[in-house]
Amino acid sequence: MNKMIKYALFLGCNIPARVQQYETSARSVLGRLDVDIKDIKEFNCCGYPLRNSDFKTFVLFSARNLALAEKLGLNIITLCKCCYGSLKMAKHHMKKNSFLKDEVNETLAKEELEYNGNLEIKHFLSALYSDIGINTLKEKITSNFKNLKIAVHHGCHALRPSNIMQFDDPIAPVIFDQLVELTGAKSIDWSLKLECCGAPVLGINDDLSMNLTKRKLIDGKQAGADYLCTACPWCHLQFDSVQKMMLEQRRLNNHLPAILFPQLLGLAMGIDKQTLGINMNQINIGELKIEN
Repeated sequence: MNKMIKYALFLGCNIPARVQQYETSARSVLGRLDVDIKDIKEFNCCGYPLRNSDFKTFVLFSARNLALAEKLGLNIITLCKCCYGSLKMAKHHMKKNSFLKDEVNETLAKEELEYNGNLEIKHFLSALYSDIGINTLKEKITSNFKNLKIAVHHGCHALRPSNIMQFDDPIAPVIFDQLVELTGAKSIDWSLKLECCGAPVLGINDDLSMNLTKRKLIDGKQAGADYLCTACPWCHLQFDSVQKMMLEQRRLNNHLPAILFPQLLGLAMGIDKQTLGINMNQINIGELKIEN
């Protein structure tokens, strides 16, 4: 990485309120990589909750965030895959529909903002892989998780709809696996790897939500995983907080701890557990075997 990379960090609503360790671990990793992060306090919700009930308002919410970053000449990096999907989808629809874009800009003009489409939207994983690069990441690894087996969980919104997200191959994705294996761990094959975590229906149909989670946890465990690795706050909550609830309610017999990817990568980079917020995970991940 020859020049300083700078992004506007879009946290969304969920991470600051419920998964603060995702933010702290990601910031610490990006800091070690000399990535410059700009916080834009005027950012609002990505609009995801409104996508299926008020489409134009959803697009306006996303477009305002994009316009704020554009005004500073910055690309956006997101940690949440729902936010990533929302911002990418809004950009796609405004590119396809100039009338929608004009209508959005008419509203944005009241704040002296304008969306032109001259920025890129990156998820934390795609930024690491494509912008920072595997070789730079390798240089920062100080510890090796030999013999550690990881079941990576992609989440739905990074992969689908694939023509809009353009994150990875939606059928046989490899980016997340390759990033995990930089730490020395093995990314295992498991049959339910690309299935939904169950989070979208939590609070609507809890039994269905937990059954989807349970199936994935059992499948990952049977495939030999020591940990399930996440890179989305909603997915992490499902495999961490909801899994803890399931264990307490005896809906699940054996647990499979979840670890956020920047936590795993941060440990391999020699960042301390407190900085990475390891103790904020609801299910204790225990001691990861490290070989220097």
